[in-house]
Amino acid sequence: MKIIPFKPFMDYDEFYAPFGNMVPSARSGIIPPVDMYEKENHLIVETPLAGIDADKIEVSVQDGILTIKGSMERKTEVDEKNYYRKEVRFGSVFRQIPLPAHVEEGNATASFENGMLHIELPKKSGGEEKRTIKVDIKKGT
Repeated sequence: MKIIPFKPFMDYDEFYAPFGNMVPSARSGIIPPVDMYEKENHLIVETPLAGIDADKIEVSVQDGILTIKGSMERKTEVDEKNYYRKEVRFGSVFRQIPLPAHVEEGNATASFENGMLHIELPKKSGGEEKRTIKVDIKKGT
């Protein structure tokens, strides 16, 4: 019978691997996961931002890129620094997402409720021309 050793304190990266983009990064802060889908004539983006105050969230859309910024601040501090684990992160939240469709950037709306950010981006209606470029292929001699 093979005995598998018990590891009460798993390696940090191994523990967070299933969470994908939610893993904190020293350079960019926490990268929140997003759901993006189409509903009627809108693009909808939803992302969990638990622990962030609504007034600390900034959402912008420019040149087809949705940017979500925020910051989490530690509200309480434990006097004794004898942690067994310290995995709850505080600091900046940042995510940029290229949008899959042209939207009316000036008419985007966002709401924040129960830790979930909900963004609605109205799609531009028709009139968008697809551009085809003719490429001349030169044959080698």
